[in-house]
Amino acid sequence: MGARCVHLRDGVGAVHSQNITDPRLGVRLLDLLEGGASAAEAIDRVVGTDATAPYRQLIAVDAEGRTAIHSGPHALGIVGEHRAPGAAAAGNMLATPDVPRRLVEAWQHASGEPETRLLAALRAAIAEGGEAGPVHSAALTVVSGHRWRTTDLRVDWSDDPLAELEELLAVWLPQRDDYILRGEDPARSPGYGVPGDDR
Repeated sequence: MGARCVHLRDGVGAVHSQNITDPRLGVRLLDLLEGGASAAEAIDRVVGTDATAPYRQLIAVDAEGRTAIHSGPHALGIVGEHRAPGAAAAGNMLATPDVPRRLVEAWQHASGEPETRLLAALRAAIAEGGEAGPVHSAALTVVSGHRWRTTDLRVDWSDDPLAELEELLAVWLPQRDDYILRGEDPARSPGYGVPGDDR
């Protein structure tokens, strides 16, 4: 899910292409956003020109915080959507249509790093019922102005993916900023703590 559905571009926006997903649509939406289209304009353009749009669920948040969602009529199972300034969520095969609303509200009310806010949002979605069937994958991805994904954590198959994602984040978050510095200014970065590192 994390490898196929999530599409982010610094200074441009965030896009999700899901249900019966086509990862190319995420790239296309980001290109439209980068070209100046709003979230709604980008989704309208893709939906209006792609014959497979009835099978897709698309979510976009542009750099101005404008949001748009498309849920095609062939989206599977129970479908839900919720939008707020700067945040949007949608899902299919849900336990209840309120899952996306709970996710967005939890994001809005959480504090701290974007990663911890996203984790709180995922927890709230699961508490609302999550998917109708078992959840086996979870992902958490953040861009923060450095032109690459500063956090990109995925659990691709597990009986408890959210718990495993939380464990990964607990390991990653304390060293995230060191890895950003290593990318931008390796001469000033802290030691790597590996054999051959004399710093």
